[in-house]
Amino acid sequence: MTWISRLFGAAPAAGTAQPGAPAQPAAPDRQGAPQFAMPPATIDAMFYRWMTGADAHDAAPGTGRLVLDELARLVDSPSIGASLVPRVPAVIPQLLRSLRDASITSADLARQLSQDVVLVAEVIREVNSPYYHPTAPVRNLEGAVMLLGENGLRMLLARVSFRPIISMQTGNYARMVAPQVWRQSEHCALAASLLSTRIGVNPFEAYLAGLMQNVGLIVAFRLIDQLSADQSLPYSGDFCERLFGDARILSSRIATLWDFPQPVAAAIEGAGRPDADGLAQALAYGDQIAKLRMMVDAGQLEAAIADAMGPAARDVFDKIKTEEAHGVSD
Repeated sequence: MTWISRLFGAAPAAGTAQPGAPAQPAAPDRQGAPQFAMPPATIDAMFYRWMTGADAHDAAPGTGRLVLDELARLVDSPSIGASLVPRVPAVIPQLLRSLRDASITSADLARQLSQDVVLVAEVIREVNSPYYHPTAPVRNLEGAVMLLGENGLRMLLARVSFRPIISMQTGNYARMVAPQVWRQSEHCALAASLLSTRIGVNPFEAYLAGLMQNVGLIVAFRLIDQLSADQSLPYSGDFCERLFGDARILSSRIATLWDFPQPVAAAIEGAGRPDADGLAQALAYGDQIAKLRMMVDAGQLEAAIADAMGPAARDVFDKIKTEEAHGVSD
């Protein structure tokens, strides 16, 4: 994959070192892919255990089997899984379709936005934030749309539509993990979109895939709340790997049910596979970068873990922190 070499820079061959530098680890299987110092499944397991505190609450083996069996059933019947989370507001798909129409005007978009008072409030709040620092307060929708621009509006609409899906949860564990899952979704969306611009795939589709990929994970925590009689959690490596894998597939199938663009659904299901296309790879790397960023910020990992990423991935790792400091993830 030549785009991976361009993106991350080819790693030194195994057993060699740059002059004056310490020996480098073996190059990854795909030339130039970022080196995360641990495989994706390990990153997923560490993230799961950190956000749940699962090490201290190990469930009986039967609980993990029940959860995974039920999750597999939902993968085959995604409409049932979709019923466990709120659906995106009906106005969102309409607005996203309008944003692909080159003839649409800001006044047309403002009229569509006005159908949803929550969206109106979010758009006005966003354009008056320090990130956009308008010279004068923006008080009407048309002015807000003009200031945000097409890409800014699309990303804002995506964030606003997904926030209640992930954050408004009932049940002990679903409610506990929702804030961290939502924050990781925002970080992943930003990271995937930044990576996508470097490799020539659609940045908004990457952003949308980053927000959408954790919907299945929230469904999985709803299942844990329902099926863990003593409210304990399984946390073995095998359980975590299957949990995240099936949750991603469920997210992809729910995305299809909700009429999201086909490349978005395909990227979520294909992320991390050896034959994945550029969009899926951007999502997979963005997901890992976002999880590592959160665990480093929480003091769970040393910041030096970023040193193995390669320059482009490290740039994205740093950019997530910078963008959050400017209020983009608020």
